[in-house]
Amino acid sequence: MLWVKAVHIMFVVAWFAGLLYLPRLFVYHSDTKDGAGHQRFVLMERKLYGIMTIAMIGTWVAGIAMIVMVPGYLHLGWLHAKLTLVILLTGYQGFLKMNLRKFANKTNTRSARYWRFMNEVPALFLIAIVILVVVKPF
Repeated sequence: MLWVKAVHIMFVVAWFAGLLYLPRLFVYHSDTKDGAGHQRFVLMERKLYGIMTIAMIGTWVAGIAMIVMVPGYLHLGWLHAKLTLVILLTGYQGFLKMNLRKFANKTNTRSARYWRFMNEVPALFLIAIVILVVVKPF
């Protein structure tokens, strides 16, 4: 169980690194005016998204494995709250994918300021998830 938990944490760290960095790339991409810069950001964003997707899948697989190993976890309220947040984060990643395509097609209409705000969203989720897992308030 501890090995699965360790793997889960490694994937979570990698996933959050991507969730925090991709919107930051969007901030810089929003301000890019030249074609070479645009192509460079498109490439960076696409590669980062691939790594994020692998990390997200690893997070889900290891998390589900822990639940299968200890099904009693499903009776804990904090886990239900955590899973809700993880589902929302998965949706947030889908939102980032839609916008990655917009940037690639040069159809992004959002400002760098908007992406600075969106860059903070995963951090708020991270704080809530860590509190749920460590403190287990319910």
